[in-house]
Amino acid sequence: MVVFAARWARTLPAVQDFLTTYPGHSTLPENTPKGFPAWMGWQHYLNMFFLVLVVRTGLQVRSEKRPPGYWKPKKNSFFSPKGNTPSKVSLSQWLHQVLDVLWVANGAVFIALLAATGHWMRIVPTSWDVFPNIVSTAVQYASLHWPTENGWVHYNALQMVAYFLIVYVAAPLAILTGWRMSTWWPAKATTLNRIYPMEVARGLHFPVMLFFVGFTLVHVFLVFFTGALRNLNHIYSSRDIVDWWGLVIFLASLLLIAVGWYLTKPVFSTHLATRMGDVTKN
Repeated sequence: MVVFAARWARTLPAVQDFLTTYPGHSTLPENTPKGFPAWMGWQHYLNMFFLVLVVRTGLQVRSEKRPPGYWKPKKNSFFSPKGNTPSKVSLSQWLHQVLDVLWVANGAVFIALLAATGHWMRIVPTSWDVFPNIVSTAVQYASLHWPTENGWVHYNALQMVAYFLIVYVAAPLAILTGWRMSTWWPAKATTLNRIYPMEVARGLHFPVMLFFVGFTLVHVFLVFFTGALRNLNHIYSSRDIVDWWGLVIFLASLLLIAVGWYLTKPVFSTHLATRMGDVTKN
């Protein structure tokens, strides 16, 4: 019904004029850089690598009834700041926190590079015309006559807002809620604990993860159904051409993610955990 309604709407002269005036992409500042530099490809891959493993270990923490082991940090160590009494957590939670640190560090570098190079202008709305262009893009997607893609130059308005929400809203929310549940939280800060209770963090953390997963699924779908070879070359080989190299690099990156997934098993992670604290069966 949505498709039929959108297609009918596109037959109306007023809607056609609207789509002509607002084709789907917001106006960008004149000095907005084009293309995808090599650093963005690396950052994109590392973000994907860490995010997959963060979600995997997070779901393990959420679902496991009997953890394979427990881990306790050394006093006044990185995972147990001064003033905190070292607390025992499951081995899965320890690994989740380790991967979180790597994901956050990579994200901090990414945001710094966005700011330094001007590429932030591609994902941060700077014109009010983003709103009518969001409507235009939504109508085009709903009618199954998708907006013309030119990701090398600009994203459409829906993509821009989605990237903005992921980078500048969802990621900070994931960090703030995860911090509250981690061994880094100042457990003895009574007032802070009352203002920001654990239940609030738990109630937000999982939906934020679902938002990341949903975004990723839609993102991958659009990459493959709006010109897969060109899109993969954009981010994996920093070229605006159609050949197979982007796909080859993408498949190789999936292999590395599979290796990382396998290495998160307790038989491997326990060896690293013992170097950073005490590991026990219960």
